[in-house]
Amino acid sequence: MLEKLKLLVTGLNGVVGQALWPGLKDRYIVSALSRSGVDGLPDDRVFRADVADIDSLRTAFEGVDVVLNLAADGGLSSEAGMDAGWPSMLQNNIIGTYNVLEVARQAGVKRVILASSGATANGYELEEPYKSLIAVDDVPVPDSWEMINEFSEPKPISLYGVTKLFGEDLGRYYAATTPLSVINLRISSCGPVDEAKPGRAQANWSSHRDIQQLTVKCIEAPADLRFDIFWATSDNRKLFRDNAHAKEVLGYAPQDGVR
Repeated sequence: MLEKLKLLVTGLNGVVGQALWPGLKDRYIVSALSRSGVDGLPDDRVFRADVADIDSLRTAFEGVDVVLNLAADGGLSSEAGMDAGWPSMLQNNIIGTYNVLEVARQAGVKRVILASSGATANGYELEEPYKSLIAVDDVPVPDSWEMINEFSEPKPISLYGVTKLFGEDLGRYYAATTPLSVINLRISSCGPVDEAKPGRAQANWSSHRDIQQLTVKCIEAPADLRFDIFWATSDNRKLFRDNAHAKEVLGYAPQDGVR
């Protein structure tokens, strides 16, 4: 029997962390890092620390195989959403991401998975046909449209999206210059309730079991996958955030989608 991987998750208490938890808790030896603590784990696998304080992180990273970095401000778990203040996003999304990657490198972690975001490309939704695809009202849907993939031009329209693009490029730097493998997951509409609400989620929804599957495939991807970016989306009828790359590279097979 293979020994379970040791997985450290930052931000496990957040919306995405809680959506992922059922798919992680029995498959891996999970430890968690957060400022407020985490319920449901043994005390020796819960580390109270702040990702913006690099020295507070080191103990949690010892002996870890893979880090899943969900800690951030400006997302679904933030009171102000994507309008969270710059000082907090600077500390959590930029300095914090650097700290996680750097401590992982120093600790000999094999892979870091960074939670990126659909906010890296939200500007497309100001344009047609994407504007119609996310409309709350019942509007005509075009017969076809160009998909937005990992190579498409980024179009952030929030500072939150900018910070997530920084994280992707920082991950690319670490993958190119250190032994770390870094994978970016562009998480789309994944909320606390496992259903697609009207509007944007009709196109961009990711069910809990689909994002669990994709995350597991990222964690367990071959070691020679040094760097990549994947859209975390289910197979929705109005989908334009292209999950084809995850299917091709990782064997991702979504089970859900808005029809």
